[in-house]
Amino acid sequence: MPVIKPVYTATSTAPVSTGGVIATAVNPAVSRYFATITAGMITTDTTIPAASFVDDADAPVVELPAVTADDYFNVYINGVLQQGALSILTTTNLVLDTTDVSVSVPILLEIASFGNTTSTITTQPTISAPTITIIT
Repeated sequence: MPVIKPVYTATSTAPVSTGGVIATAVNPAVSRYFATITAGMITTDTTIPAASFVDDADAPVVELPAVTADDYFNVYINGVLQQGALSILTTTNLVLDTTDVSVSVPILLEIASFGNTTSTITTQPTISAPTITIIT
């Protein structure tokens, strides 16, 4: 006995999303620290202790901020932006992977933190169900 298979023709529509509002607030906190290279900082690399820095208000720095995954930092030597891979920042010091720095050269350390970024859905989206029409 032969097998009989039904044959159907159908059309469909894709789900449609409407509405939905997302509010994102980005409030970066940017800090700048300034230091001047001294002869004692230049050894097998150039290590600048946290206590050698002052902040934007010219106040002495005891400890540098810890950089998290939501942060980045820039190092400027004599006003020139340096490659990120050439420096290591900890809370106790900034290490520059070079000894080719002159005494009395100014260093600017800039830290930008984006940890205060938030996103919220203020209006929930409406998603329609797909429509399937079978035509026989």
